[in-house]
Amino acid sequence: MRVQQALRDKLMGALAPSRLDIVDESRMHAGHAGARPEGESHFRLTIVSEKFRGLTRLARQRLVYAAVSEEMRRDVHALALTTLTPEEDAG
Repeated sequence: MRVQQALRDKLMGALAPSRLDIVDESRMHAGHAGARPEGESHFRLTIVSEKFRGLTRLARQRLVYAAVSEEMRRDVHALALTTLTPEEDAG
């Protein structure tokens, strides 16, 4: 769980989310390009943050990728992102 914890720590620090769900989907990609034998290569994230207010979907994703750029270069092959403001999450 080293990679998942690093993602959590960096996203909490950079985006101060009110909700952060991280699901490791690496087992579904075993044998595919980018899959690592030890896992922790493919994740699905749901992030709810005030910092997304007024931003486009692409701008929100850029914030996420900037926060976890080191993990993306080394360990993570794919992130599936859902980025929401608190109002979007409630509705």
